[in-house]
Amino acid sequence: MASHQPHRTQAIPSRLRLTLRIAAWVVVVAVIQGCASLPQDYPRTDTKAMTDTDDTRLGTGIAPVVAAHAGDSGFLPLGHGLDAFVARLALAEAAERTLDVQYYLFHDDATGHLLAAYLMRAAERGVRVRLLLDDMDMGGRDAGLAAAALHPNIEIRLFNPFPSRSLRFLDLVSHFGTVTRRMHNKSFTADNQVAVVGGRNIGDEYFEAADETNFGDMDVAAVGPIVHAVSGAFDLYWNSSLAYPVEALGEAGDGERLDAARTRLAQQVVEMRDSPYARRLRESNLAERLVQKDVTFYWGPARLLYDLPQKVSTDPDDQDTHMGPQLVDLISAVDKDLIVVSPYFIPGPKGTELFRALAARGVRVTVLTNSLAATDVPAVHAGYARYRRSLVEAGVEVYEMRPTTAAKSDGKRRLGESQASLHAKTLVFDLQRVLVGSMNLDPRSYLLNTEMGILVDSPELAAKVAEWRTQVLPRIAWRLTLEPAASADAVSGGEPRFVWTGIDGGQAVRHYGRDPEAAAWARVQAFILSLLPIERQL
Repeated sequence: MASHQPHRTQAIPSRLRLTLRIAAWVVVVAVIQGCASLPQDYPRTDTKAMTDTDDTRLGTGIAPVVAAHAGDSGFLPLGHGLDAFVARLALAEAAERTLDVQYYLFHDDATGHLLAAYLMRAAERGVRVRLLLDDMDMGGRDAGLAAAALHPNIEIRLFNPFPSRSLRFLDLVSHFGTVTRRMHNKSFTADNQVAVVGGRNIGDEYFEAADETNFGDMDVAAVGPIVHAVSGAFDLYWNSSLAYPVEALGEAGDGERLDAARTRLAQQVVEMRDSPYARRLRESNLAERLVQKDVTFYWGPARLLYDLPQKVSTDPDDQDTHMGPQLVDLISAVDKDLIVVSPYFIPGPKGTELFRALAARGVRVTVLTNSLAATDVPAVHAGYARYRRSLVEAGVEVYEMRPTTAAKSDGKRRLGESQASLHAKTLVFDLQRVLVGSMNLDPRSYLLNTEMGILVDSPELAAKVAEWRTQVLPRIAWRLTLEPAASADAVSGGEPRFVWTGIDGGQAVRHYGRDPEAAAWARVQAFILSLLPIERQL
């Protein structure tokens, strides 16, 4: 007679039990976080850009040149990171009435501290400072911001803030689709007379102050009528219901913290005064030209393109709030030549067909984006890679930024001329008009984030910006082409293979078949990410 064996329950391994407990805890906390909400009833006052600033030093200094170009605006391209930072510091120091500052990222690092110190110094001498920041970079900084906002001349607002001020990463789960849509705009306006607009955030890597990778980027300093348009767009965002005064988010500042912030920022300026970076700022090209009063502007009609702030709270496909359709119209109207500089470039099926159609009717289309080795976002490269073959086959000139290039003999880092990652967002239309701003050619910029840019009608500025195509591009980027693969190539199956061609030491160097200089792990990441249905988020 067979004996009955009791059923034996298999023990759950301790590591699995721990994993399950953590997962359960995350789910519970995420549910709780889903209940977190932003304040609805708090004091706030709408304010507008100051218009009575013609008698300021900036106003009186600029008036003669603006009057000489009636109706046009003037633009100074800022391709060097040092010059771009000098421009912001100089404007903060020159302002007498108002500073309106709007950024996606404002890092807690050396250049962030120095610019914050200059803003505080401006407030101390009576300048009204309005600081509008996207909340993405502000984690753990509410106390410091609230303390600074106690200054009678400083107002700070956070755009589309995370409901939770402590467990922000869980908001990315519980409020996905809300907190993942960000204000990507970037502007710095002094006395409603001069504005800096472009691709740079505030942080060491944007101003040639980082020890490792620095971003190649582009801004313009603008004077003339366009500045009032920039101020008007700032006011729309500043007074939007999506812009929350930092003090309304629950972190109370106090006088002691404000005094401590003043002292700390002043001390940081003293500490940086004799640093190698400070010396480089003083010796920068723009600093020298400002001293010699030798600053030349490019003049022409201009208009500001920008998304409305409510873009982040409405259906992504509702294009009434989007600047993207205007950009598509500009690209579609190109007759002979189009230059696209976009670090995050994912044209999608429609964009790819648009570029192919331009090439088919004889338009020279040049695209510069990051290589896999240079990008700081492998997921974006994964999204771009699926379209590059179609573009190259159609005759589009595709270049990919190299991660490391030789510096100039003068030691100054320029766009791509140091260990770099591309970050500029610039388009040149028929060598007549230039768009400089914050918008990448990718789904995130088109559908989800808010963006802005200045469109300038100036053949002279267009020629200046386009110089890099012949003078710099062959040295800083690989040209991507296709050539027939060997018939025995089992990997390609006879399909034309990619060739990356660059210049090293005056000689052409070619890489075949796979992304050059990219680490094996980066290739694995890009492959895995290419399998995920996340393109609309990139």
